[in-house]
Amino acid sequence: MTPDPALLSLNVATVRAQWSLEQAIDGCARHGIGWIAPWRDKLAECGVARAAQLIRARGLKVSSLCRGGMFPAADAAGRRAALDDNRRAVDEAAAIGALCLVLVVGGLPPGSKDLAGARAQVKDGIAALLERARAARMPLAIEPLHPMYAADRACVNTLSQANDLCDALGGGVGIAVDVYHVWWDRELAAQIARAGRRILGFHLCDWLVPTTDLLLDRGMMGDGVIDIPAIRRLVEAAGYVGPREVEIFSQNNWWKRDPDEVLRVIKERYAAAC
Repeated sequence: MTPDPALLSLNVATVRAQWSLEQAIDGCARHGIGWIAPWRDKLAECGVARAAQLIRARGLKVSSLCRGGMFPAADAAGRRAALDDNRRAVDEAAAIGALCLVLVVGGLPPGSKDLAGARAQVKDGIAALLERARAARMPLAIEPLHPMYAADRACVNTLSQANDLCDALGGGVGIAVDVYHVWWDRELAAQIARAGRRILGFHLCDWLVPTTDLLLDRGMMGDGVIDIPAIRRLVEAAGYVGPREVEIFSQNNWWKRDPDEVLRVIKERYAAAC
């Protein structure tokens, strides 16, 4: 089954080297891409109120805001600062009409080797954020990241861990499934089924072989080894009917191309490779 073109979303990271948020909004409108997912740095450059007005004026919808999280810290003051920043992120997501706030939860605090402690801080941080998120009716989407990021970006590394957090924390928390981070997991099918309606986002790109940079060398859909159609079928079978975000960090390829070309290729590959 061909993916619904009306559900295609541009994660602004895909053109972050070339375009401002305002340019990305205009680009989506020109190319008939109905959804957009801003990052907070680009949102800050544009201004939250102006971004919200531009998104509405171009007839776009917001699949997510990237990102909250980064909860673990070396001391109580650092944890309070992280929570305050996440509360601001919730308010920003609500202001632009995002479907969810994506959480990249954070890794080890500087100087720490206590992975279990970092994961406990993540759980506590999300729990503390939930009051604000529930009041704003802003779902929090935990994004498990590949284990290579456990130390510095996210100590939640599997869908199983994300599901466990959702079970423990209750309503208002769900999961963002990014194929780049979960494609390798032998429990993928079972954990997507377990997540079910808690899936709040679905992110697309590809894993290149060889990979020249573990963060900044993602591939366009169809250029790598991920069986994207198989994963798409799993999330759809689990009940996910929301937008599909294309999120590609690519310092040596796609960030060097004309962004209008990038959007044209995204639309082609979304139809052909997804």
